Amino acid sequence: MKEELKRLCKTLRLGYVMDHYEQIPFESKEQFLVGVFSAEKGEREAGKIRRLLKKARFTQPKTLEGYTYESITFPTNLTRDELTSLAFVSQRRNVLMLGAVGTGKTHLATALGFEACRQGMNVRFFRVAELVSLLQNKHQTGMLGRFKKELDQCDLIILDELGFVPFHRDGAELLFHLISDCYERNSVIVTSNLEFGQWTSVFGDNRLTAAIIDRLVHHAYILAFSGESYRLRHALSGR
Repeated sequence: MKEELKRLCKTLRLGYVMDHYEQIPFESKEQFLVGVFSAEKGEREAGKIRRLLKKARFTQPKTLEGYTYESITFPTNLTRDELTSLAFVSQRRNVLMLGAVGTGKTHLATALGFEACRQGMNVRFFRVAELVSLLQNKHQTGMLGRFKKELDQCDLIILDELGFVPFHRDGAELLFHLISDCYERNSVIVTSNLEFGQWTSVFGDNRLTAAIIDRLVHHAYILAFSGESYRLRHALSGR
């Protein structure tokens, strides 16, 4: 009988029933079925979240739990609760996080992406310098179109650490086209240690820089991060 049940579960693609059915208490057939199917549903949702987190490729897992917002200046049209609710994703709005190194930008961006995955959203995380190198490689190998189609399916794209490495002209143009493709179609979070006036030092061209900023800032919330580096404070307190 157990082998027959296993075969039926496989045929019906109920991958988790066999793991749980013996532990489910019940007083009626209906209650048992509800318990079995609830367990199946829960495991499927957990599996989907695991797949989304793996696909997102976060460099380090971070959550919103325990995060402090004291160093952040929010725009007047955005509250902390509105940000963490991820309403901006469904609205196809961007979030730009600007401030000095170590002030919590990457942590918050990653935590928002992590929460988006938990809510079933498709997320991708990139360090900008690595993304530009990837775009150049995809372009040279004829795979850029396919890569962009994959990104088209994303609800949220996180571009971390814009400003650490300047780009050659072709790399900057590839990044511009990607950002243009995302305009009003995907939400983008950008973290940068540079003010907008300094972005030309990264992209190397005034017009290109202006065009990128124009597309990112339209429909965007801009968060300003202040204070000294958290990592520096932690190191000094340890000493």
